[in-house]
Amino acid sequence: MSQRLISRDPALKRLRDEGYDVSIIDGYLVVGHVPYVTPEREVAYGALACAIGASGDDVFPPTDHTMRFVGEQPCMSNGARYEKIINQEVNETVAPGLVATYSFSCKPPSGQYADYHEKVATYIAILGTEAHVLDPTATAQAFLPVTSDGTDGSVFHYIDTASSRAGINATNDKLRGQRIAIVGLGGTGSHILDLVAKTWVEQIHLYDDDLLQQHNAFRTPGALSEQDLKSASTKVAFLATTYSRLRTGVVPHEYRVDEHNVHELAGMDFVFLALTDGAAKKIIVDALEQYDVAFIDCGMGLYKVGDALAGQVRVTTSTPHQREDARQRISFVDGEQDEYSENIQTAELNSLNADMAVIKWKKLNGFYLDLDHEHNTVYVLDGNTMINEDKDGDADHDQS
Repeated sequence: MSQRLISRDPALKRLRDEGYDVSIIDGYLVVGHVPYVTPEREVAYGALACAIGASGDDVFPPTDHTMRFVGEQPCMSNGARYEKIINQEVNETVAPGLVATYSFSCKPPSGQYADYHEKVATYIAILGTEAHVLDPTATAQAFLPVTSDGTDGSVFHYIDTASSRAGINATNDKLRGQRIAIVGLGGTGSHILDLVAKTWVEQIHLYDDDLLQQHNAFRTPGALSEQDLKSASTKVAFLATTYSRLRTGVVPHEYRVDEHNVHELAGMDFVFLALTDGAAKKIIVDALEQYDVAFIDCGMGLYKVGDALAGQVRVTTSTPHQREDARQRISFVDGEQDEYSENIQTAELNSLNADMAVIKWKKLNGFYLDLDHEHNTVYVLDGNTMINEDKDGDADHDQS
């Protein structure tokens, strides 16, 4: 119940979003990693705790101005006992393994704190001011990992504080619960996974039978070790293990999609295609159209101009309401023998291709505002030009 209460109460959520180590344990609000000065004039870290009242998901305002402290005797920067806030010494268990040693008292001018943010911030400032004299880097805003307790239905192993701080939880809800498939986990597909894994979708299914090889290290997000490359793992097994550290629902399928298993895509809410096998792509596209599943096809083509590279990056969107335009844009011929097919390392273009695809997917879900409703986007590298085509209602494929 701790994180659910914190997420729903504006004052507690603000404390967490500002980086304080906040939890609710056995009816106590506990704030850890609070810097203070010890009698030896050293900076140490203790905890503040106070009883908290709640009914269901509603947190009551503070009923008194006192605070319990877990740590050594708090002092001023000169080592003198901090008489200003110490009310008395206590021996009070506030949580399993957490025993308060002091009771603090600092009454605000109004006589009562408006909320727990004001109360906690006041006591942290009092202790922290003295600690900063000895160590200017000491802070209670450590942004420590906040473990999910499962009460918010999150797919992440720890709280998505980035979305919380930005105030876009409601926007993220538009993606919650989706089942996504990524077919092809090379450079572009692995970058798509990196982006989609950080959204609130329920499941991400990965399809590819290729082994993880050395050239993948130069296209895949993150940094692969030599041991990773010696593991003889498939790409999807490695990536599923890696991203399962962040979240649940990453499902590896260590095989290619063909006519015998393409039916597995029927239950997906959306599919990203990042493969160059034209015959396999045709089987998949035919099936997705039959299943009324929306998808995005990613493509890239590079060529040499002297000793430099030029080319294009493409994202084509196919939805049940607009299939024909996509059919005209998607090639079902195996990848051309250009510089990209010869394993030139172009991680930034793989990333761009993935970015374009994921942004469009989010637009389809109302996450981002979409004014053009384009279904085909091409980035031309040498001219740094982005071309939008096949807009809703445009039969003549106007470009902009």
